[in-house]
Amino acid sequence: MGVAAVLTWAVAFVGTHFVMSHPARAPMVRTLGERGFLGVYSLVSLVTLSGLIWAYRAAPMEPLWWAPGDLLWAVATAAMLLASVLLIGSLLGNPALPSGGKPIAMPAEARGVFAITRHPMMWAFALWAVVHLAVYPVTANAVLTGAILVLALVGAAMQDRKKARLEPQTWPRWQAKTSYWPFAAIAAGRARFGGFRPHDLAGGVVIWLLASWAHLPLAGWPAGIWRWL
Repeated sequence: MGVAAVLTWAVAFVGTHFVMSHPARAPMVRTLGERGFLGVYSLVSLVTLSGLIWAYRAAPMEPLWWAPGDLLWAVATAAMLLASVLLIGSLLGNPALPSGGKPIAMPAEARGVFAITRHPMMWAFALWAVVHLAVYPVTANAVLTGAILVLALVGAAMQDRKKARLEPQTWPRWQAKTSYWPFAAIAAGRARFGGFRPHDLAGGVVIWLLASWAHLPLAGWPAGIWRWL
């Protein structure tokens, strides 16, 4: 078991996600119904993700491409705090989340994480991928994090096109207030930084602390601020 297996499962995970989310979605929904489609989608995603994790854990150890120092770890720790806030903030009031075919009420203005990017969940995963490659630079991890990065950023761009097609009266107006790239709408004056809800910040900090603490019992090495405590 080696990097080839990790790559195979990564292609299967990302490929099936894109196929089922876009070209195959409509015919699958017609055949299986919405719930049947979600069941098959979830099962395939679970199987391919499990295979990817299994192959990754079975890959042989190899030398690091570079030695992460304290400065890199400090930047990575700060980036993961931002990712945690983006992730928690994306769970409520996110027009990009599936609605089951129901009309979605777009926010009057982009605030909090949505002022940063209209795809805060996807960018949280993208930051996770970049950070985890930076602090653990080996081939198997590059494949794993590369798969997550592609899934997040290409998926977000494809989601924009699909939403614009399905919701032509509302999604383009939301796009005009927000940005795909983080902080681009703020820099362009289309959104203002701020307006975070209490759960965005408090929940983000809690997840950031718990997830980084869990690296020691789960992975065997400390991460985040726990490296210095």
